[in-house]
Amino acid sequence: MSNLIKFFSMKNTKILWYFIAFAFLFFAACGDDDEPEPTPPPVNESEVLATYLESTNSPLGKYYVNTDLPSIITAQDVKTFNTTGDIYIIDIRGAGDYDTAHIENAVNVTLADLLTHIEGVNISTYQKVAIVCYTGQTAGFATSLLRLLGYDNVFSMKWGMCSWNEDFAGKWNTNIGNAYAYQFTADATAKGTEGDLPDLSTGETTGQAILEARVDDLLAEGYTPAKISNQTIFANLDNYYIVNYWSEAHYTDPGHITGAMQYTPKEAIALDADLKTLPTDKTVVVYCYTGQTSSFMTAYLRLLGYDAKSLLYGANGMIYDNMITAGITSVWSDAQIMGYTYWTP
Repeated sequence: MSNLIKFFSMKNTKILWYFIAFAFLFFAACGDDDEPEPTPPPVNESEVLATYLESTNSPLGKYYVNTDLPSIITAQDVKTFNTTGDIYIIDIRGAGDYDTAHIENAVNVTLADLLTHIEGVNISTYQKVAIVCYTGQTAGFATSLLRLLGYDNVFSMKWGMCSWNEDFAGKWNTNIGNAYAYQFTADATAKGTEGDLPDLSTGETTGQAILEARVDDLLAEGYTPAKISNQTIFANLDNYYIVNYWSEAHYTDPGHITGAMQYTPKEAIALDADLKTLPTDKTVVVYCYTGQTSSFMTAYLRLLGYDAKSLLYGANGMIYDNMITAGITSVWSDAQIMGYTYWTP
C-alpha cells in the first residue's frame, strides 16, 4: 500500500487526487443508502373521521349529526307500513323476549350481528327499516351507526316495544319520576376550553376505512358501555362532563342538571363549532328528554373515540312533572301505548 501511495505521490499526483475524490463520493453514496426513510407524520384518525363525516363525501352526502339525527319512527307508522309489507322490522331484544312475543314479521338479530344481517338483506326493496328494542334507546344507538354508514332508510321505533302494547310498557312506566328535580338549576355553566380530539388506533388512514372499523368495534362491544343511569351520575356529578342536549330556552326552564353545559341540537357538535370543547380525559354524559336522541348522539361521539354515555330515560327519569309544566311534549304517558296485537307462540 505504501509503495502504491509513493508511486502516486511521485509520478501521478493528479491521478491520486482523482482516486481520493472517487473514494469519498463512493462511500458517501453508500452512507446515504443506509439512512432510514423519514417517518411520515401520524394520522389523527379521529380528525380524519370527523372531517369525512361532516363532508358531502360522507356515505349520506351530508353531515347526519346536524341534519337528520335522530331518525325515529312511531309505532303507528311501523304498524301501517307492516300492513302493506313496506317495512323490514329488526327486533334487537334478547332472544327469549323475542320468542315470547314480538311484532309480526319482525326478525330477531343481536346488536353484534346487526351489520352482517343488514348487508345480507336487500333493504332497498323496503320503504323503511325499523330497529326495535325495549325502550327506543338501544335502537337509537344502533340506528345512528347504520345511518352514518349510509343506510338512509333505517329508523328506531319511538319508545321501543313499550309503545306497542301495555304488556311491554313496564320499563318506561317504572323509570319516569322527579327524584332529582331539586338538583336542577337555571344557572349556566360555560363549556370547556377547546382541545384535541380523542386518539383512535384502527390503523386505517381514510375516513371510510376508519368509519367501518369503528362501527364494527362499537357493535361488538354493545350498548352497555354507552349508557349510564341517573343514580350513578348523581352519586358524584364531578366525575362527569355533562352535556345538556336541548335548546337554550329549556336549559333555563325547566332547567338543567347542576354543572351541565348546553349544546344546541343540530348545531353544536361540529369541528367548527363546539365539538372540541368535549374533554378526552373525562367521561362525557349526554342527556336529552327521553334518552333516545342522546343514544344517537352518544353513538357518534363514541365513534370518534370519546368515552361518551347516554343518560338513560333522560329528563323523564329526573324531572317528569317539571317537563309537563314547561310544556315539553316528549314525555312518556299512557297515551304513547298503542295497544297493538303481537305474535306469540
